[in-house]
Amino acid sequence: MQYWLMKSEPSVFGIDHLAKCVNQTEPWDGVRNYQSRNMMRDEMKPGDQVFFYHSNCDVPGIVGQMEVKSQGYPDFTAFDPGHRYFDPKSDLDKPRWFLVDVKLKRKFKRTIPLSLLREQAVLKDMKLLQRGNRLSITPVTKGEWAFILTLAS
Repeated sequence: MQYWLMKSEPSVFGIDHLAKCVNQTEPWDGVRNYQSRNMMRDEMKPGDQVFFYHSNCDVPGIVGQMEVKSQGYPDFTAFDPGHRYFDPKSDLDKPRWFLVDVKLKRKFKRTIPLSLLREQAVLKDMKLLQRGNRLSITPVTKGEWAFILTLAS
Protein backbone atom coordinates (compact mmCIF):
# COMPACT_ATOMS: atom_id res chain seq x y z
CA MET A 1 0.00 0.00 0.00
CA GLN A 2 1.11 3.52 -0.79
CA TYR A 3 0.15 6.90 0.63
CA TRP A 4 -0.72 10.08 -1.24
CA LEU A 5 -1.95 13.63 -0.87
CA MET A 6 -4.39 15.04 -3.43
CA LYS A 7 -5.22 18.73 -3.63
CA SER A 8 -8.45 20.34 -4.71
CA GLU A 9 -9.95 23.78 -4.33
CA PRO A 10 -12.97 23.48 -2.00
CA SER A 11 -14.94 25.91 -4.16
CA VAL A 12 -14.49 23.56 -7.14
CA PHE A 13 -14.60 20.12 -5.48
CA GLY A 14 -14.14 19.91 -1.73
CA ILE A 15 -14.51 17.16 0.81
CA ASP A 16 -18.17 18.07 1.34
CA HIS A 17 -18.80 17.54 -2.38
CA LEU A 18 -17.25 14.08 -2.12
CA ALA A 19 -19.38 13.29 0.92
CA LYS A 20 -22.52 13.92 -1.18
CA CYS A 21 -21.48 11.66 -4.09
CA VAL A 22 -23.08 8.25 -4.59
CA ASN A 23 -21.27 5.87 -2.22
CA GLN A 24 -19.04 8.86 -1.36
CA THR A 25 -16.99 7.84 -4.40
CA GLU A 26 -16.00 9.94 -7.40
CA PRO A 27 -13.48 9.97 -10.26
CA TRP A 28 -10.61 12.39 -9.51
CA ASP A 29 -10.84 14.10 -12.88
CA GLY A 30 -9.37 17.19 -14.46
CA VAL A 31 -5.71 16.65 -13.58
CA ARG A 32 -3.71 18.25 -16.39
CA ASN A 33 -0.14 17.83 -15.19
CA TYR A 34 1.96 14.99 -16.61
CA GLN A 35 3.72 14.08 -13.34
CA SER A 36 0.41 13.84 -11.49
CA ARG A 37 -1.14 11.96 -14.40
CA ASN A 38 1.70 9.44 -14.32
CA MET A 39 1.16 8.82 -10.61
CA MET A 40 -2.52 8.05 -11.19
CA ARG A 41 -1.87 6.02 -14.34
CA ASP A 42 1.19 4.05 -13.22
CA GLU A 43 1.54 4.07 -9.44
CA MET A 44 -1.79 4.37 -7.63
CA LYS A 45 -3.53 1.13 -6.79
CA PRO A 46 -6.86 0.24 -5.15
CA GLY A 47 -6.44 0.35 -1.39
CA ASP A 48 -3.87 3.15 -1.40
CA GLN A 49 -4.62 5.79 1.22
CA VAL A 50 -4.96 9.49 0.40
CA PHE A 51 -5.11 12.73 2.33
CA PHE A 52 -7.65 15.19 0.92
CA TYR A 53 -6.07 18.65 0.89
CA HIS A 54 -7.97 21.90 0.36
CA SER A 55 -5.89 24.43 -1.57
CA ASN A 56 -6.35 28.01 -2.71
CA CYS A 57 -8.61 28.90 0.21
CA ASP A 58 -8.47 30.89 3.46
CA VAL A 59 -6.95 28.00 5.44
CA PRO A 60 -5.23 25.51 3.14
CA GLY A 61 -4.67 22.14 4.71
CA ILE A 62 -5.56 18.49 5.08
CA VAL A 63 -9.27 18.00 5.68
CA GLY A 64 -9.79 14.25 5.48
CA GLN A 65 -8.86 10.81 4.30
CA MET A 66 -9.78 8.93 1.12
CA GLU A 67 -9.01 5.58 -0.43
CA VAL A 68 -8.12 4.83 -4.04
CA LYS A 69 -10.84 2.54 -5.40
CA SER A 70 -9.67 1.89 -8.98
CA GLN A 71 -6.66 1.49 -11.20
CA GLY A 72 -5.91 4.51 -13.34
CA TYR A 73 -8.11 4.81 -16.44
CA PRO A 74 -8.62 7.44 -19.16
CA ASP A 75 -10.12 10.72 -17.95
CA PHE A 76 -13.39 10.86 -19.89
CA THR A 77 -13.69 14.64 -19.36
CA ALA A 78 -10.83 15.18 -21.80
CA PHE A 79 -13.01 13.87 -24.66
CA ASP A 80 -16.11 15.97 -23.95
CA PRO A 81 -16.09 19.32 -25.83
CA GLY A 82 -18.69 20.65 -23.39
CA HIS A 83 -16.63 19.91 -20.29
CA ARG A 84 -14.29 22.42 -18.68
CA TYR A 85 -11.48 19.83 -18.72
CA PHE A 86 -11.83 19.10 -22.45
CA ASP A 87 -8.52 18.63 -24.26
CA PRO A 88 -8.82 18.71 -28.05
CA LYS A 89 -5.44 16.95 -28.34
CA SER A 90 -6.57 13.95 -26.27
CA ASP A 91 -7.34 10.88 -28.37
CA LEU A 92 -9.62 7.96 -27.45
CA ASP A 93 -7.12 5.51 -28.97
CA LYS A 94 -4.18 7.05 -27.14
CA PRO A 95 -5.52 8.88 -24.07
CA ARG A 96 -3.41 11.71 -22.74
CA TRP A 97 -5.08 12.11 -19.31
CA PHE A 98 -5.92 9.55 -16.63
CA LEU A 99 -7.76 9.47 -13.31
CA VAL A 100 -8.56 7.17 -10.41
CA ASP A 101 -11.74 6.77 -8.41
CA VAL A 102 -11.52 7.84 -4.76
CA LYS A 103 -13.82 7.13 -1.83
CA LEU A 104 -14.19 9.23 1.28
CA LYS A 105 -13.10 7.40 4.41
CA ARG A 106 -13.49 10.24 6.88
CA LYS A 107 -13.65 13.97 7.19
CA PHE A 108 -11.41 15.27 9.95
CA LYS A 109 -13.03 17.22 12.79
CA ARG A 110 -10.80 20.15 11.92
CA THR A 111 -8.47 21.17 9.12
CA ILE A 112 -4.81 20.41 9.67
CA PRO A 113 -3.48 23.71 8.33
CA LEU A 114 -0.46 24.03 6.09
CA SER A 115 1.05 26.38 8.66
CA LEU A 116 0.93 23.61 11.32
CA LEU A 117 2.45 21.07 8.92
CA ARG A 118 5.34 23.47 8.23
CA GLU A 119 6.07 23.71 11.99
CA GLN A 120 6.64 19.95 12.36
CA ALA A 121 10.32 18.99 12.18
CA VAL A 122 9.36 15.38 11.39
CA LEU A 123 7.69 16.61 8.17
CA LYS A 124 10.61 18.75 6.93
CA ASP A 125 11.17 16.46 3.90
CA MET A 126 7.50 16.07 2.98
CA LYS A 127 6.98 16.73 -0.76
CA LEU A 128 4.04 19.05 -0.08
CA LEU A 129 6.31 21.34 1.93
CA GLN A 130 9.17 21.55 -0.58
CA ARG A 131 9.84 24.95 -2.15
CA GLY A 132 8.38 25.28 -5.62
CA ASN A 133 6.17 22.21 -5.33
CA ARG A 134 2.88 22.93 -7.07
CA LEU A 135 1.79 19.40 -7.93
CA SER A 136 -1.81 18.50 -7.18
CA ILE A 137 -0.77 14.96 -6.21
CA THR A 138 2.24 14.07 -4.11
CA PRO A 139 3.44 10.87 -2.47
CA VAL A 140 3.45 10.69 1.32
CA THR A 141 5.81 8.39 3.24
CA LYS A 142 4.45 5.87 5.74
CA GLY A 143 6.08 7.85 8.58
CA GLU A 144 4.57 11.15 7.39
CA TRP A 145 1.18 9.46 7.08
CA ALA A 146 1.30 8.06 10.61
CA PHE A 147 2.42 11.37 12.09
CA ILE A 148 -0.25 13.41 10.31
CA LEU A 149 -2.92 11.00 11.55
CA THR A 150 -1.86 11.90 15.12
CA LEU A 151 -2.55 15.57 14.27
CA ALA A 152 -6.03 14.61 13.07
CA SER A 153 -6.99 12.94 16.37
